[in-house]
Amino acid sequence: MAAKFKIKKGDTVVVLTGREKGKSGEVIRVLPKEKRVLVRDVNMVKRHAKPTPTHPGGLMDKEAPLHISNVALMDPKDQKPTRVGYQVLEDGRKVRVARRSGEVIDR
Repeated sequence: MAAKFKIKKGDTVVVLTGREKGKSGEVIRVLPKEKRVLVRDVNMVKRHAKPTPTHPGGLMDKEAPLHISNVALMDPKDQKPTRVGYQVLEDGRKVRVARRSGEVIDR
């Protein structure tokens, strides 16, 4: 069974370890079965592509997946990495909150 993550598509994350440490970007896609995320303009690799009617062939740059444990959500208040918790609001909605500042992440 695929795991449930606290990081979702559209979140801004910071890379914690590896070659891309310190870089940040938006999550393009979450791959729950592989426990990985794709982050825009982070962990770029070169791939060879055959020409198609819509795309010329050659080398192209694309994002490679990062393990979910190597990224952390960016705190909306001070732009630093934070852990994520949950909180139930007065109207009954369950929202994600930044543990660092207590700021609500979900709008």
